[in-house]
Amino acid sequence: MTGFAEHRRVATVALVVANYDEAISWYVGKLGFLLIEDVDLGGGKRWVTVAPANGQGARLLLAEAADDAQTSRIGNQAGGRVFLFLETDDFVRDHTAMLEKGVEFREAPRHEAYGTVAVFADLHGNLWDLIEPKR
Repeated sequence: MTGFAEHRRVATVALVVANYDEAISWYVGKLGFLLIEDVDLGGGKRWVTVAPANGQGARLLLAEAADDAQTSRIGNQAGGRVFLFLETDDFVRDHTAMLEKGVEFREAPRHEAYGTVAVFADLHGNLWDLIEPKR
């Protein structure tokens, strides 16, 4: 396909959180993400992005809930399904490190046709897969 579609990518995914600083602490401290931006937008709003330390994949925009509707979505942005997928080149290394940092895994690691995977919850209960794809 030629044209405009060749030059696009998913760059940022918004994640509704209860508190900017608490979320930054969790993603940086527990997952080893880097704080990319933390810009004061005024009125208590900030533009806060974090990303895996290797710079691969989309950034997360940590969006502090601003009203009751947004607050009701914290921890359940995907209706109880896995919402995000954290891909690794070494499942055992990262699973061990995450357990040591207190990340809550909801299941034991399992081997699937597509790779090694285990579901974990973020600080608010959103479900993620830690996955090492088969190569």
